[in-house]
Amino acid sequence: MTRDDARLRRLLEEERAKLIDDIDHLSNIKYRRITSSNHMAESATAAFDQASNQALLKQLQHRLKRVDHALAKFETGTYGYCENCGEPIDFARLKALPDARFCLKCQRQRETMGGGALGPRALETGEI
Repeated sequence: MTRDDARLRRLLEEERAKLIDDIDHLSNIKYRRITSSNHMAESATAAFDQASNQALLKQLQHRLKRVDHALAKFETGTYGYCENCGEPIDFARLKALPDARFCLKCQRQRETMGGGALGPRALETGEI
């Protein structure tokens, strides 16, 4: 493992620890029950807060999956290689996005050619 690989792995491990803390925090938030006896504006605010927190929780959980996937690639020796073409991913890209799965060329193709163009359910299907 090169020094750069160790640095990227450390970034991923730090990100993983932060994500776990954030997920734990959001998972432990207790919401009060929204009832019709509450003021309508209060109920709407509470419902919005709950929905926002749940959406954020889902995004954090997905991000954790991506980070775990990247860390697992260190074990198999495939970290830093594009999952599409097999070419090395540029170090600058990995530094900016340590859990990058595709080289910039393949990522652009996925985004512009419809091969993996992200739809509204991309997060749920694991495309992101």
